[in-house]
Amino acid sequence: MGKTLSGGLKLNYKRTFLIGFAFFGILLLWQVYDSWCPTFLTDIFARNMYGLTSAELKAGDADKILNVQWLVGIIMACDNLAALILLPIFGNLSDRTKTPIGKRMPFILVGTLVAALAFPFIPLLFHANNIVGMIIMMAVVLMFMMMYRNPAVALMPDITPKPLRAKANGIINIMGYFGGAFATVLGIFLKLSDYINAGDAARNVWIIEIPFIVASVLMVVSAFVLFATIKENKLAAEMKEEMEEGEKLAAIENPVTDDAPMSKANKRMLFAILGAEFLWFMADNALGTYIGNFVIYYLNSVSSSTMILTIIGGVASVIGFAIAGMIADKIGRKWTVACGLSLTVIGMIVMCFVTPTHVVTGANGEFSFPALLYAVGAIRGFGMALVHNCSFPMVVELCSSNKIGRFTGFYYAASMSAQTITPVLLGLVFNVTLAWRALPVYSAIMLFLSCMVFLFFVKNIKAGKVANAKGLEAIEGD
Repeated sequence: MGKTLSGGLKLNYKRTFLIGFAFFGILLLWQVYDSWCPTFLTDIFARNMYGLTSAELKAGDADKILNVQWLVGIIMACDNLAALILLPIFGNLSDRTKTPIGKRMPFILVGTLVAALAFPFIPLLFHANNIVGMIIMMAVVLMFMMMYRNPAVALMPDITPKPLRAKANGIINIMGYFGGAFATVLGIFLKLSDYINAGDAARNVWIIEIPFIVASVLMVVSAFVLFATIKENKLAAEMKEEMEEGEKLAAIENPVTDDAPMSKANKRMLFAILGAEFLWFMADNALGTYIGNFVIYYLNSVSSSTMILTIIGGVASVIGFAIAGMIADKIGRKWTVACGLSLTVIGMIVMCFVTPTHVVTGANGEFSFPALLYAVGAIRGFGMALVHNCSFPMVVELCSSNKIGRFTGFYYAASMSAQTITPVLLGLVFNVTLAWRALPVYSAIMLFLSCMVFLFFVKNIKAGKVANAKGLEAIEGD
């Protein structure tokens, strides 16, 4: 089952697709969280600090909107700081866990259920102008999603041989973007700007509540699909021989074993990858945190345009994930990541020249959305897909099978530490410059530095050749 007739390793596409339901739930929640919560925080801080809604401030004193962004950044950063602590803990715990349903599945199920129950209370508490309750609920959701996230991500390399992980990572990321698409489409029809720009009496709670409810329901469904179809212990036993063969073909400088200490060459590779990852997440999270506010408060455009932008970026990402593994087979993972970073830098430079355009007729003073930003979204989506597709497999390539959760924790520690720092840092930059254009400039600088680290400190080592299944053989069942 696990090998081609030529004796090489092959990727089981059906099983990888099913593992992708874990990513489906993760990106579904984060798309809603990142698209809505920073604007919730902006509005609620404006309401409590100035006695005015953010829409009233935008019309009369727009600089005050920029002045509260550092507070928005602190709250978003506190969430990520908790993740920085929790992700390695849950990774290590799941490595050492043994249950009849596997070592990752208990964390996935408990984390998903609690996060899904708590998630819809975030918009309800915002609607009630309960800032303390809303922030506490955001923290609860984040804590239990961290319980879920690391073990869910570690599940793929647990049962995928090393040379095949870049292609497998592409498939599960595509599944994740399908999850994000559900939230994005809802955001097009349930426009956050219609809620934010409305007076208190006209604010309809269901505009902001429905996306959170839908996300919660689909998260639970995706977790149970994963539980019903992926039997961890059975697969671990069946895949033992293939995993051992994958170790021999890994794209690393020195082989790894369960007992031997990590070689100096592999340590250098690990630190270089994590350092570059830290920098590109500084850029990527800056955009994820503030793009909604950039569109509403700087471009003065309708929030549904952000959702369309997300869809365009998502489609480009799916294309990137679909072909990244093939590109890496040809030029290696290092150059695939470097190409993705370079493309994204170009996109950020273009974004620096995006400005508000003409006013839409009869749209209450809203401006039309700059078409150039859609091109930027596509470039960024495709470029970062190449980056994310290859970078995680490069990290877990450097560890043995009994340390995958720990090394997954390292990967997310780098990303979450960046996401802890960057909202506050960029919020302070906004406070000093009073210029929304600082967003693309900041992101371009971080991406450029990341690309330089990757180019100069990461070695390009190609994995051993494997024979990949084709046609009907590629979708062979378990």
